[in-house]
Amino acid sequence: MPSNILVTGGNGFVGSALCARLVDLGHSVVAIDNHSNPSEAPEHPKVQYFSLDCNKIDLLDTFKEKFDYIFHLGEYARVEQSFSDYDKVMQFNYNAFPKVLEFAKKHGSKLVYSGSSTKFAIGEKEGRAMSPYAYTKAQNTDLLKCYSDWYDLEYTIVYFYNVYGQYEKAKGKMATVVAKFIDLVKSGEKFLPVTSPGTQLRNFTHIDDIVDGLILAGFKGSGDGYTIGSPEKFSVLDLVEMLDAEPVMMSEKAGNRMNGELNSTKLKGLGWEVKRNIKDYIKERLQKD
Repeated sequence: MPSNILVTGGNGFVGSALCARLVDLGHSVVAIDNHSNPSEAPEHPKVQYFSLDCNKIDLLDTFKEKFDYIFHLGEYARVEQSFSDYDKVMQFNYNAFPKVLEFAKKHGSKLVYSGSSTKFAIGEKEGRAMSPYAYTKAQNTDLLKCYSDWYDLEYTIVYFYNVYGQYEKAKGKMATVVAKFIDLVKSGEKFLPVTSPGTQLRNFTHIDDIVDGLILAGFKGSGDGYTIGSPEKFSVLDLVEMLDAEPVMMSEKAGNRMNGELNSTKLKGLGWEVKRNIKDYIKERLQKD
């Protein structure tokens, strides 16, 4: 049955892919974004877009129809950069989230929240304390659970693991490692900058698998614990090797998790499975152009 859906961060990497999939499935989609970290993906002609910060989400109260679901992806989403962007992290994550909760309650919406898998760090200090980004995301997760108890708000919390794929950002401060490395190699570089020690492990997960899991958990899941990640772990040095390049070791950076727990049992129970892998994706990208 078609639903009315709001996607915050609808111009971002994951948000734009989610919007496209939802309208293709027949849903009515409204997207808001403050364009602080937009994707290069084109806007979908059937999505209604608004340039709007989540701190002002109540401006959408002018809509006569209520939103059945709110997929809240519109938060600051970088670990290492969050130390220098502390004010933005607090504005986009910590300050805006209570307003999103109030809006969801007012509309009687189910809230689908993207938590941070950073809090599942293994063998290090508590993951939620490793960066301003991780802290605010973990705190919002805690608040959502309490808010649900207080006001009977329906919700699902999902966790993404190292998303890669089409329209991933390859340049600039907010670039992600897969897109950045592929872009460098395709431009002729043979040596890639690797944050020390390079052995940090990542569950690289394709954007299509992320969106599959996000929609499934959003519509059919309930509560916390829906992790969306490929079970295969690769180090950053492994990634360099896949690209047939050599590493240039750079200094360590704060907040850089070495390893993380991934348990997709709840999501697999809904029928989700990984269908893509990073090695095939890299081969395809390097063969293009």
